[in-house]
Amino acid sequence: DVFQSHEEDDRKVRRREKNRVAAQRSRKKQTQKADKLHEEYESLEQENTSLKREIGKLTDEMKHLSEVLKDHEKICPLLHCTMNFMTIPRPDALTSCLPR
Repeated sequence: DVFQSHEEDDRKVRRREKNRVAAQRSRKKQTQKADKLHEEYESLEQENTSLKREIGKLTDEMKHLSEVLKDHEKICPLLHCTMNFMTIPRPDALTSCLPR
């Protein structure tokens, strides 16, 4: 009886220790996963900020180029030529439209 009781106590102690180690391992794994997710979040936030800046720059560039095009359309001889749709424009006519 005493021997069996001692054996059961030893088994309980080993089981508890094994469970404690498994719980520690699980908590560590959870912490590592949370840390990794936080790092990924920070990285994506930085990328998002960078992309928003790039969108702003590209939007400004598009506005500028649209204005340049609008101003150019007012003076472009190719757009005012009635024969423009029937013939290929001469190379010298094209170069007169390009900025110098």
